[in-house]
Amino acid sequence: MEQLIQQIKKKQSLLCVGLDTDRNKIPPHLLKEEDPLFAFNKAIIEATHSFTVAYKPNTAFYEAHGEAGWRALKKTIDYLNTHHPDIFTIADAKRGDIGNTSTMYAKAFFEEMAFDSVTVAPYMGRDSVEPFLAFEHKYAILLALTSNEGASDFQTQKLTEEELYKKVLQTSLTWRNSDRLMYVVGATKAEFLKEIRKIVPHQFLLVPGVGAQGGSLEDVCQYGLNDRYGLLINSSRGIIYASQGEDFAEVAREKAQELQREMEKLLSTVKVK
Repeated sequence: MEQLIQQIKKKQSLLCVGLDTDRNKIPPHLLKEEDPLFAFNKAIIEATHSFTVAYKPNTAFYEAHGEAGWRALKKTIDYLNTHHPDIFTIADAKRGDIGNTSTMYAKAFFEEMAFDSVTVAPYMGRDSVEPFLAFEHKYAILLALTSNEGASDFQTQKLTEEELYKKVLQTSLTWRNSDRLMYVVGATKAEFLKEIRKIVPHQFLLVPGVGAQGGSLEDVCQYGLNDRYGLLINSSRGIIYASQGEDFAEVAREKAQELQREMEKLLSTVKVK
C-alpha cells in the first residue's frame, strides 16, 4: 500500500484507468493486429501511465473471447508488471464463492496472473472473502455501495434502522486480515461518502462513475479523501474510447492528463501522514 501512496504523491493523481476493452469499440485499424485487445491496451498504457496510479481490466471483456481473451489479459498484466511495476493493478472480476473455490479464484488472480488486487462480492459473507485476504501484500476490493441503478434493490435498503451497505462495511472489519480490504463506492453515491468514512476512515475506496456516469470528482474528493489519500478514482470509457481514430492513444493521454490536473488541484489541500 505504501507503494500506491507514493505513486499518488509523486504523480499528484488518484486516477485508475479501466481497461474495459471491447473489441467492437476499439479503433478498426487495430483489428488487423495479431492480438487486437493487447495492442489496444499496450497503447493506452503507454499513453496514460504518467498520469495513472492504477489500471483495472474488467475480466468480462476478456473472458468473452475465451482462450484468446485470457491470453490478452495475461499479456496485459505481464506488460504492466514488467514495464510499470510501481502501478497498482486491479482484476475487476467481482468473484465471490465459499472456501476452496474462493481460494482457487485468489490463486488465479494473485499467483497465476500476479494482480495486486481483485474485486469481490460480499453476499456470501466471511468465508467467501477471507480466502482472498490470506495472501500477503494483496488486496480484496469489496463491493460496498455501487454506482449502478439496481444498487438500491439491496444495498440501500434498511435493516431495522441501518442500510445494508453499512452492515457490510461494519461486518467486514471483523474479518481476518481486514487491513487488506478496500471498498468499491460509486461516484454517483458521493453523498454517502461522509457516512462511509465514519465506518472505514482509513481504507482505500475504489470509486467508479466519475465522468460518463455523471459522478462529481469534486464531491468524491471532498467527502472521500483521508490523510493517506484513500481514493482510487476510475475512468474507463471517458479515456480509452475518447477517439475511434488512429489518434486514440494521443487523445486518451489528453483526457487522462485533464483528469490528473483536476485531481492535482483537489489534492493540494490534503495533509498526508
